[in-house]
Amino acid sequence: MKHLFAISGSTKTNSSNEKILAFISDQFKEEANIEIYSCLKELPYFEPGLNEDQLPEKVKEFLSKINAADAILISTPEYVFSLPGILKNGLEWTVASTVLSDKAVGIIVAAASGEKAFESLELIMSTLTQSPIAPERKLLIKGIGKYIDGSGQITDKNIKAQLISLTKHLLS
Repeated sequence: MKHLFAISGSTKTNSSNEKILAFISDQFKEEANIEIYSCLKELPYFEPGLNEDQLPEKVKEFLSKINAADAILISTPEYVFSLPGILKNGLEWTVASTVLSDKAVGIIVAAASGEKAFESLELIMSTLTQSPIAPERKLLIKGIGKYIDGSGQITDKNIKAQLISLTKHLLS
């Protein structure tokens, strides 16, 4: 069974992005061990120049989880036409390592618009993994609010199909 490490870039509890990851986790519970990580806010600010022994414990745990995973999935909103600071901070902690090199990665940006965050995340992850992200592993969901109902369920069949397709390609 594959291990998928899913990272929510949102700072909000019960965010649309966490609901997306929960949907994926539920859909693939028989095929993959999916760990949803929503603790980016617990990571200290990135401090370049630290060697491995000097890394804060929370950072070591985060990097270890990435390293142990077969694939990484990031679902994030867009804040002020960019990535949330906590997601960027978490990704910066991976720079001094090869933990993401050649790792299978999928990206989802679910926001009101999301184009700038999508562009930024694609560039960052392609750089960190040292390869472009395949089109079938990328998804931009504009206007996410209209696709999730009051109980937190994704209501659009097309969005559900796209999420399932992305995850299948990521786990293959």
